[in-house]
Amino acid sequence: MEGRDEPRWLSPDERDAWLSLSWLMVRLPSAIDAQLQRDSGISFFEYLVLAALSMAPGRRLRMSELAEHVNGSGSRLSNVAKRLEERGWITRAPSAENGRFIEATLTDAGMAVVERAAPGHIETVRRYVFDALSPDQVTGLRDIGRQIADQVDGGRAGTLLRQAMRRP
Repeated sequence: MEGRDEPRWLSPDERDAWLSLSWLMVRLPSAIDAQLQRDSGISFFEYLVLAALSMAPGRRLRMSELAEHVNGSGSRLSNVAKRLEERGWITRAPSAENGRFIEATLTDAGMAVVERAAPGHIETVRRYVFDALSPDQVTGLRDIGRQIADQVDGGRAGTLLRQAMRRP
């Protein structure tokens, strides 16, 4: 293919950074998932769903908003929501404000699951991530994470992250 531009190859430093980030993207979620499965009997994705609902006003979100918060497809979230509903941890119903939307609501039993799982989850996050970093590195990690998330999501990620940070 003549006339095609040469790829913008990574520099050695960029390659090393990318390999570190790639390893992290694969291994960290697996380590967190293993801890949650072992200690609480839930997956990392299930925890993200329950935690997002626990922080939402009224412990309720539209399914479409919840899918954005947990970065899950509609079908994946629907399957997980069905399992969580069967366990009595969430309910799903048409929105009282606009019946065209389905809302998921965290039940008291679901809140209890989050409250039991959170200490072990946070300790795992602290051990794997924050114990290895200085305060300046934590700030850098936050800023880098936001920049990359905005690059991937066309600027929308920063809005979601800021909304999540304002919650108690």
